[in-house]
Amino acid sequence: MRYVVLSFLSMLCLFPGYGQAMEIEGVHLADTIQLEGKTLQLNGAGIRSKFFFDIYVAGLYLEHPSASASAMISDHGSKRVTMSFLYSEVDKEKLIGGWHQGFARNQTREGMSLLHARLEQFSTFFEDGKRGDAIIFNFLSDGSTHVIIKGHEKGVIQGTGFQQALLAVWLGDHPADDDLKQAMLGK
Repeated sequence: MRYVVLSFLSMLCLFPGYGQAMEIEGVHLADTIQLEGKTLQLNGAGIRSKFFFDIYVAGLYLEHPSASASAMISDHGSKRVTMSFLYSEVDKEKLIGGWHQGFARNQTREGMSLLHARLEQFSTFFEDGKRGDAIIFNFLSDGSTHVIIKGHEKGVIQGTGFQQALLAVWLGDHPADDDLKQAMLGK
C-alpha cells in the first residue's frame, strides 16, 4: 500500500499543474475545455514577458497532458492556445512582427519559404490588442488552425506544418519566452 501511495504522489510531482484551473494576473483559465467533441485539459499556463513588462497570459490545452514540447508539436490531436492581454496596448504591427520573428527563429530558411503564403494570410487576421482582449488558436485534428480574436473567428489556416510552426513559437527550441515555455509544459 505504501508503494502505491508513493507512486501516486510521485506522479503528482511529475505532472504538477495538469488539469487544474488557474488564475494568473486576474485571467481565469478553466481546467478543461471542449473542442471537436473532446475534453482538453489545461496542460500549463504562464505570462509572456518582454523587457520587464507582462504582455499576455497564455494557456495550453491538450487531449493528453505532456511535458514534452516535441511530442506536443508533432501530435495531430486537438489543441488550444489562449492568449489574454495584460499590457495596456500592443499594436498590430508589433504583433505581426513578433509572429514573423517567432516563426523565423524556429524554422529553417526552406521551412520559412514553405510557410510564407500562410504566414502572410495569418498576419492579416490581427488588430491592435488591449488589456483584457483574448486570442484563441484552435488546432484541429484535420490540420486546420482557427484564429479567434475578441470572440470573432478571423480566419482559418490549413496544414499541419503551419500548426507545428505556430506551436514552435511558444514551444520550439528558440521560444519567444523560455519561462512561458516551461509554464505551458506544466513545469
